Amino acid sequence: MTYSQYAPKMDFLEKGKISNLSPAVLTIIADFFKVLSEVSRLQIICALKNGGKNVSQIIEITELGQANVSKHLKVLSQAGIVTRTQEGVNVFYAIANPLVFSLCDLVCNSVAIQLQQKNQQLESVQTFQKIF
Repeated sequence: MTYSQYAPKMDFLEKGKISNLSPAVLTIIADFFKVLSEVSRLQIICALKNGGKNVSQIIEITELGQANVSKHLKVLSQAGIVTRTQEGVNVFYAIANPLVFSLCDLVCNSVAIQLQQKNQQLESVQTFQKIF
């Protein structure tokens, strides 16, 4: 699916209908997040951000083993996050769902804010401890 195929179906998020989703739909969403919850898969996704690559290129960028990369590419492909294209003897993988980068950016920004808040709290505690 391309972005244009996802966009019309996402209007439920804008209208606050996410709380009305059935358990079956929520299971699909949870499964999508499970695929993204593995560090090696996130490394592979990051490696593909600037375009399609073959397995050797992905291994070189991620420094993961060949069997590990192949296993995770299969999971990413089955989840519809990457596409697989045969070109001669090479197989190239590319991001099928570019929304994954927006999602990752959103999560990274949220984590950065949380870390900044925790750092400020720690600084406050350290300042308090110096007083006493």
